Amino acid sequence: MKTFTKIITVTKKDIDDLNHVNNVRYVEWVNTIAKSHWLEKASKKTVEHYFWVLLSHTIEYKKAAFLNEELLLKTYVVQAEGITSIRIVEIYNNSTQTLLVKSETKWCFINAQTQKPSRITKEISELF
Repeated sequence: MKTFTKIITVTKKDIDDLNHVNNVRYVEWVNTIAKSHWLEKASKKTVEHYFWVLLSHTIEYKKAAFLNEELLLKTYVVQAEGITSIRIVEIYNNSTQTLLVKSETKWCFINAQTQKPSRITKEISELF
């Protein structure tokens, strides 16, 4: 399993009325890091011919994050079979290495031309 990471800093726009990161922001970060991972690993040609759509999403909120904290977003694919893949995203407080959020998402691989599900090729699964 190949991991992909990104470090972000919590900003004022991420904070809700309870003075911690809003749950919706975590969901956005899960999507953002998945997309970033895909765009970094896949060739331009592959990105032009295929894309992913989200089928299901489970997220566990373990601890809160606060303004100006540095967060480590970590993602990896645990399964890629047929037309779907399962991706894990973990979000940590980067200074304490405390796990704040864990997400599991199921994605469907789509052919851009036909707009229909497509089998994940060996080339694609080996990227992740």
